[in-house]
Amino acid sequence: MDLFNIKDPSFLKGMTIRELEKLSEEIRDFLIHQLSKTGGHIGPNLGVVELTIALHRSFDSPNDKIIWDVGHQSYVHKILTGRASEFDSLRQYKGLSGFPKMMESEHDVWETGHSSTSLSAAMGMAIARDLRKEQSYVVPVIGDGALTGGMALEALNHIGHERKNMIVILNDNEMSIAPNVGALHNVLGRLRTAGKYQWAKDELEALMKRIPAVGGKIAATAEKIKDSLKYLLVSGVFFEELGFTYLGPVDGHNYEALFENIAYAKKMEGPILLHVITKKGKGYQPAENDRTGNWHGTGPYKIETGDFLKPVNSPPAWSKLVSETVRRMAREDERIVAITPAMPVGSKLEGFASEFPDRMFDVGIAEQHAATVAAGLATQKMKPFLAIYSTFLQRAYDQVVHDICRQNLNVFIGIDRAGLVGADGETHQGVFDIAFLRNLPNMVIMMPKDENEGQHMVYTGLTYDDGPIALRFPRGNGLGVPLDETLHAIPIGSWEVLKEGKDAAILTFGTTIPMAIKAAAILEKQGCSVKVVNARFIKPLDEKLLTSLLQLNIPLVTIEEAVLQGGFGSAVLEFSHDHGFHHSEIHRMGIPDRFIEHGGVKELLEEIGLTVEEIVKKINSIARKKQKRA
Repeated sequence: MDLFNIKDPSFLKGMTIRELEKLSEEIRDFLIHQLSKTGGHIGPNLGVVELTIALHRSFDSPNDKIIWDVGHQSYVHKILTGRASEFDSLRQYKGLSGFPKMMESEHDVWETGHSSTSLSAAMGMAIARDLRKEQSYVVPVIGDGALTGGMALEALNHIGHERKNMIVILNDNEMSIAPNVGALHNVLGRLRTAGKYQWAKDELEALMKRIPAVGGKIAATAEKIKDSLKYLLVSGVFFEELGFTYLGPVDGHNYEALFENIAYAKKMEGPILLHVITKKGKGYQPAENDRTGNWHGTGPYKIETGDFLKPVNSPPAWSKLVSETVRRMAREDERIVAITPAMPVGSKLEGFASEFPDRMFDVGIAEQHAATVAAGLATQKMKPFLAIYSTFLQRAYDQVVHDICRQNLNVFIGIDRAGLVGADGETHQGVFDIAFLRNLPNMVIMMPKDENEGQHMVYTGLTYDDGPIALRFPRGNGLGVPLDETLHAIPIGSWEVLKEGKDAAILTFGTTIPMAIKAAAILEKQGCSVKVVNARFIKPLDEKLLTSLLQLNIPLVTIEEAVLQGGFGSAVLEFSHDHGFHHSEIHRMGIPDRFIEHGGVKELLEEIGLTVEEIVKKINSIARKKQKRA
């Protein structure tokens, strides 16, 4: 059928299973071809084609609430709700979001991007439904990886206690971004092998009903036998002990099995957990065969071979540079341990894990746990390297405050994807970490101008003994600068003058340094001499250099690819005020007070006015005002 003509999922209800199977093939073919051009989360979506179709055929969205955990598997849902024609713009500027988005469709009832939130959201919706005395189904869809997140376990506990009507779909593909870890993953493994449990329990119940009761004794015994049976057939009936009725496991690519079990779940009271087994990447061999997470989310690729389309001879990725420098130092220092919350591939720690398997810990989707494990290691004089994306560090904030900073422990935090990340949009832009870390006592925050300075900052972080220290670095590749052979520590709180100037000064760091240098060169030709400072330590500030700049009484412009509220520019303003420079002229450029949507980083920077042209315009405007006052 023509996927572009789909307006809503109601058409599915009149289709036969054979027609649905044909539709599944068409959707897979569409996704494989479309994502080869735009990139995106291909593996998760190929795995949930039949499941998504079955859900939309069995339920009435948006009255029934289908809630996608994380949301990277919502592409099929988007197609079935009338958005196939927009896939050419997927994850691009002003285009279709890669995650559920309320403004796109009434069928997107919950916006996601981070994992393990669906069950809590579903509980809130179920409570609201019952208070309003409405009739609808609440259907969160959560993956086996997301289920290992602590928030999901908290929600399971509450849902089981309250006994709200809810059908939880556990989409079990045995893998999230990286192979799952943890005891709960092992529980699911045992459940996968216990597919006859529900059938056997029902058969036993029917058999008992045929036996004439003798004084009620057999009936009581039957209940005990049923309870014993579940322990016999299912090793560790985790979900039933939490108050759920467990159904499954069910083949997530078999329509008859899906419809039968969903219909069964709809008739039951209380919370139901339907355990569905799917194959991540199903229908496209390179994605099906992936066991490393490379096909979880990709850029463009060649359909015929599965080869990713990447620039040739590009500089090293920042994640690779940092992780390999940590690995290099670990050869000399046995105290160095790496920790990551389910991101060993994204953080490029495979090499470290291969060389030091006993010193590499992937703790699963458990950012809070990861931070406190690092703190615990630090109390024992170890040197923990916590590799975590900026957007995910938000989830461990209390642990950074309470367990790391308050105890002043030597934890080295590698903040990956700091700054704008582009296609993943609001939920993944790494623009808040400066604001939420800068106010914490004992914390040091630094960001390098290039890879060479970056490797020296890794050395600085792992040799620093006075408390927590964080290294911010962006998504993508470095600049391609030569690397020093010998590593050295950079003095904490020291800035670097990259260009001299007497009329104004730009204070910036990281990804915005190249645009500051270019802007200063343009201004120089226009007769305005601008000093450019690599403010590589965001905290502590280089108070000596900053004081000397303030004493010159020249305009200062701070530039940061991070939020302005509470950011680096705010720190400069605070310092100026607190040290009596009340008449200093300080201007700030950065991320405005709103969430930044998805799109190319260049386009997003242009939208918010962080460009060479805007810097030149800003400083020219300042200079003209100063001339008028003079």
